[in-house]
Amino acid sequence: MSQLPKLPSGHILGQPLTALAPMQDVTDLAFMRVIAHYGAPDYFFTEFFRVHSQSRPEKHILRSIDENDTGRPIFAQLIGEDTPQLIRTVRELRTHAIAGIDLNLGCPAPKVYKKNVGGGLLRDPQRIAELLAALRDACGSDCPFTVKMRIGFEDTAHFNTILDSVSQHRVDLLSVHGRTVREGYRSEVHYDFIAHAAARVPCPVLANGNITSATKARDVLTATGSAGVMIGRHAIRNPWIFSQCRDTLADREPPPVVLAQVRDYIERLYEATRSADFPERAHVNKMKKYLNFVGQSVDPAGAFLHAIRRASTATELFQICDTHLLSEPGKPFSDEPYPGVIARPNCETPQSDGCSLETVAA
Repeated sequence: MSQLPKLPSGHILGQPLTALAPMQDVTDLAFMRVIAHYGAPDYFFTEFFRVHSQSRPEKHILRSIDENDTGRPIFAQLIGEDTPQLIRTVRELRTHAIAGIDLNLGCPAPKVYKKNVGGGLLRDPQRIAELLAALRDACGSDCPFTVKMRIGFEDTAHFNTILDSVSQHRVDLLSVHGRTVREGYRSEVHYDFIAHAAARVPCPVLANGNITSATKARDVLTATGSAGVMIGRHAIRNPWIFSQCRDTLADREPPPVVLAQVRDYIERLYEATRSADFPERAHVNKMKKYLNFVGQSVDPAGAFLHAIRRASTATELFQICDTHLLSEPGKPFSDEPYPGVIARPNCETPQSDGCSLETVAA
């Protein structure tokens, strides 16, 4: 048996790993740079490359690899079920500076799983075994091969079978979102299934699903025995979360974040994501999707969220930010979302594309 490749080391030797979850229309180069400014995770993952007979790696996603200046490794995520095309894409991506290849077995968007890719593959464990075997071979002994999955499609009947395939085909890292595809993002997370995966497979497991804060990350690590955490929407809300995790896991008190710093984050994110060929109204709407998450920790009544959802120009958006964030600039930004303050990013764009920001509503 050939020797497996080594995963990149984390920021701090011996500390649990952290990763930014791949999110369509979110985890592009601009967003990763912003996250890195406030404290990068150990690992980044790209938005997924769609793989089929006519596909070529999307140029904007390749930019996040080729121009990655965050100082942290980035894995290229693939979604698809055509084995020859997946192998072709792996070979092409390996000519770029990737930390490894990641297979998406978890996207819960209906327009994705109806094509029997992403989370849809969880209905067919035999097909998954074939894909894992082919991709392990394509990655070889010098390119890590990782998988991101949910615990099942409608139920967890195939969970152990898929975990055993992960073991058999020597996957290097497994990220487990503790919900089924049908549960989407609104049910409770089944951390006991993540713990089961961590005990069953030989590779490191990252716990994913509703990791709201550094304290929650510590608690989930203790409960699951996983090697680290993967954080998605709560890193949009709180870009300090990865540095806070490092402090908390080292038994240090993280520095408090105040509303003036949140105002700085919003402006930095706005400038990082603006483009000359992107109309202002469209850019403001994109920002409002991010701010639907940020607003969960601004005030317990949701007044900031209520106001920001009505902004249509950059001037209006920043006037609202100044009113709610700079009137009391030293007021703490809550580590946890306030109860009852719900993010509704799809209120800006009713049509979602795959596992995009619009689908991650809770």
